[in-house]
Amino acid sequence: MWFEYFTNGKHMAWYASVRFTLIAAFAGAALAIVFGLLGASARRSSFAPFRWLGLAYTTMVRGIPDVLIFLFFPLAFEQGVEWFMAQRACSATELASGTWPPCADAQWFLSTTEYLIMACVSLGLVYGAFAANVVHGAMDAVPSTQLESAKAYGFSRRQIFWRFQVRQMWIYALPGLSNVWMLLLKATAFLSLLQIADIVLWAERLGAPNYFARAGMLHPDWRWRYYLVLFLFYILMTVLSEHFFKYLEKRAGRGMRLNEGSSSV
Repeated sequence: MWFEYFTNGKHMAWYASVRFTLIAAFAGAALAIVFGLLGASARRSSFAPFRWLGLAYTTMVRGIPDVLIFLFFPLAFEQGVEWFMAQRACSATELASGTWPPCADAQWFLSTTEYLIMACVSLGLVYGAFAANVVHGAMDAVPSTQLESAKAYGFSRRQIFWRFQVRQMWIYALPGLSNVWMLLLKATAFLSLLQIADIVLWAERLGAPNYFARAGMLHPDWRWRYYLVLFLFYILMTVLSEHFFKYLEKRAGRGMRLNEGSSSV
């Protein structure tokens, strides 16, 4: 009986929805690293507008609640695309009607895949700002004597940045980036806000009181039991992540001699 209950169609969909969480976490983390490197590079640029842009990105995005960006960016992007579609597909009368979208041809129906892509970009933008701040501090932790020696040997500014500063800053950045990863992993619980049937949404559906007119009450409110499963899932991901980052720190520190008393970023 219990085996049949936990292997019915709804539960199988719940198990399959784990992939949405994992895809959003790993793709969002990859984009966060990219945005983090770009943001940190902009903050260290000799071109003043780039420095202002990098500072504005790391300061403003870190100060805005995550859930607002998760809701704002996909909605703004969706309506922006529909606005461009409306300019081409709708007549002047329809554009002046005041309705949205102005005509049926301007309606953009998004699939789960497209919402998932926008969720990954949103996660990358938000946590890229945190990663940029960590990377910026890690670059400052690289001993200046090594950078001066590289300059004395004739390396260009770009070569010093990529071959020395970026290469050596990882050992200082990884502890901070592990914290950013943990925050990003927890934020995957917001995927249901973007109309993605993720593990949190399915836990809500499956745990809610289940009543059928013919069969009566199948089970009362079991949501806490399903949420307990989610607690265990995220704890497992946390433990695995801790071991993975410890491995990365050991690998990044090979062949490097850190200054005594240097602290992690």
